[in-house]
Amino acid sequence: MSERKESHFFAMMSRMKYIERWALMRNSIKENISEHSLEVAMISHLLATLGNVRLGKALNADRAALIGLYHDSTEIITGDMPTPIKYYNPQIKDAFKAVEDVAGHKLLSMLPEDLQETYRPIFFKEEEDAYLWKLVKAADKISALIKCIEEEKNGNTEFFSAKQTLESSVKAMNLEEAEMFLKEFLPSYYKNLDELN
Repeated sequence: MSERKESHFFAMMSRMKYIERWALMRNSIKENISEHSLEVAMISHLLATLGNVRLGKALNADRAALIGLYHDSTEIITGDMPTPIKYYNPQIKDAFKAVEDVAGHKLLSMLPEDLQETYRPIFFKEEEDAYLWKLVKAADKISALIKCIEEEKNGNTEFFSAKQTLESSVKAMNLEEAEMFLKEFLPSYYKNLDELN
């Protein structure tokens, strides 16, 4: 068996914890993309599970969680681009999408060649996982909404407009799974620890 060359992929992934989110906002609690990605993965898994259990779908909840874990990993290279800038106009949006695509290929190339095809669908959307990617996008927005609620609970009014925008954005996705989360799970984020116990 030939000796395998060194792979930097997971050492790069471990750097997700150094990329802070919400750079343009005054934060009472810092959040990095590693923390955010864990929350997105858990919510993605739940959304797919809700789809299966309550809506009779046949979704791969584990795969949804996996996509959620890696959904922002390109930000290791690009940094976290604030949403108002990223979506300021179509040209900036398209340019940033191209940069993310290059970053995704760069990260994928850090894996040993025999593993790249297994990881490719985690970085790049494939038709069979299209609905899972929608659920991950919803989970991403829900996670951001949770961040806004947490900041609001700390008396930080900086996130008020973002919270309203995110609530509308999640509802506009018209995903039954996301609506279920908003009704059943989101209200608990307004409670303190004693109320949750």
